[in-house]
Amino acid sequence: MLRITELRLPLDHAEEALRPAVLQRLGLKDDAALLGFTVFKRSYDARKKTAIQLIYTVDCELSDEAAVLQQFVGDPHIKPSPDTQYKFVGHAPVDFFKGGERPRPVVIGFGPCGIFAALILAQMGLRPIVLERGKQVRERTKDTWGLWREQRLNPESNVQFGEGGAGTFSDGKLWSQISDPRHLTRKVLTEFVKAGAPEEILFVSKPHIGTFRLVSMVIKMRAEIEALGGEIRFEQKVSDVLIEKSADGSQHIRGVTLESGEQIRTDHVVLALGHSARDTFTMLHQRGVFMEAKPFSIGYRIEHPQSVIDAARFGPNAGNPILGAADYKLVHHAKNGRSVYSFCMCPGGTVVAATSEPDRVVTNGMSQYSRNERNANAGIVVGISPQDYRQDGKHEGPVSPLDGMAFQRIWESRAYELGEGGYLAPGALVGDFIKRQRSKVLGNVEPSYKPGVTLTDLQQKGRGSLPDYCLDAIREALPAFERQIKGFSRPDAVLTGVETRTSSPLRITRGRDYQSLNIKGLYPAGEGAGYAGGIMSAGVDGIEVAEALGAALLGQG
Repeated sequence: MLRITELRLPLDHAEEALRPAVLQRLGLKDDAALLGFTVFKRSYDARKKTAIQLIYTVDCELSDEAAVLQQFVGDPHIKPSPDTQYKFVGHAPVDFFKGGERPRPVVIGFGPCGIFAALILAQMGLRPIVLERGKQVRERTKDTWGLWREQRLNPESNVQFGEGGAGTFSDGKLWSQISDPRHLTRKVLTEFVKAGAPEEILFVSKPHIGTFRLVSMVIKMRAEIEALGGEIRFEQKVSDVLIEKSADGSQHIRGVTLESGEQIRTDHVVLALGHSARDTFTMLHQRGVFMEAKPFSIGYRIEHPQSVIDAARFGPNAGNPILGAADYKLVHHAKNGRSVYSFCMCPGGTVVAATSEPDRVVTNGMSQYSRNERNANAGIVVGISPQDYRQDGKHEGPVSPLDGMAFQRIWESRAYELGEGGYLAPGALVGDFIKRQRSKVLGNVEPSYKPGVTLTDLQQKGRGSLPDYCLDAIREALPAFERQIKGFSRPDAVLTGVETRTSSPLRITRGRDYQSLNIKGLYPAGEGAGYAGGIMSAGVDGIEVAEALGAALLGQG
């Protein structure tokens, strides 16, 4: 196969125009020389709004591939197609666990990372046991709606906890900027398609699925893991880890203890925790598992009419079905040295209540596959460092890995207070925020957050919704973003607070073998452990950790 990259056609090109374009690019005059082709990727260039172009990557089957490659030696856009087929590191023999003497691997958490770790292990014949503190996804959905509609929080079943993880109640974005020399993202996408995702996710540049489709897909992936010998146990919260110290001083994982008191023996544990597993992080820290504080970001959700974003990004081509609802990615470096950026942009979506702890308010964004809701929303967040959130009052030395969680809780509790209870979120109009004044009446932008928004002054002296340096940086950034997206700082756009769980506030450190630096057999993985950010990167990390564990268990590592 031969691959063409950067093949450009007009947005409105006819479907049948692609084959002649391929022939022309390859200099082929005989149509029969092109035996077939498939679109590997399709993106767009919208820098010139009146002449948006589609950009294709195409894999071609030719009658004389060698001759064509020789003709285009040195052309960076015509090369042999890479092998994107996934290859397992090994497979367990059928009797690998016969007799029950060899303990099965355990995966803690069943979000994107845990799902793919368990799936790869199961496909290798290693029959993982998955422990998920939350409920099955359909029951979890009912509990989540209980918070959104009835202001009733279940701390163990919500946006953060349960089958599918936090990614289930999101836009279902399936792209990432991670380096992927082994094409593991292709494995993730292929498994999603097998589970019911639309095939277009294999080739569009910014694929997404949406919450409703993710729910059914997660159920199918669970069924495959179980069919391959895996076991998934819901409402099974891990309360402790069993660590054995050897004579040479090394430490090894030997099992886990559940909240029920049950112990499960194992020598291999994947820690696929979400970034909100605060009690589990505390337990691991108390057990001496190495971890470190890491940067993360905090801010608000901002909402605009989706039509405003579409017009700003696509001009006269707004509404084109190929382009869909427009997104954006914005960055501003404020005068106080802080970086402000858009995070988890959800076209045609809603702002959702995402807390997992009582009497705290956390916001996040969500979209369905159709992305046809009235508003666009995104996090507008400010980067912070461990030195910003240290709790000991010192100005130097290491920061406790648990300090980031304490910092998050301060602002989540403040948001609950400013929202005046009932998990209502504090909000303000952009125009009022810039002028440092209280918002009292909504404009044309109706906030989508449920249970509801309390308009207030997000910058009250002594009761601000975020640290002053965040408020100053965001206030400066909003007009700056207007220069990139016309209408971004419109006075009636809505800010809803607070967005605190952009990523894990800590990292459970691991080595090149993917194992904890001081506990052998313990594999920190995914977003909660500080090694991913989003569905795709979490899935890839789950695959890599499963490979490392599988190689060790099969004697190949």
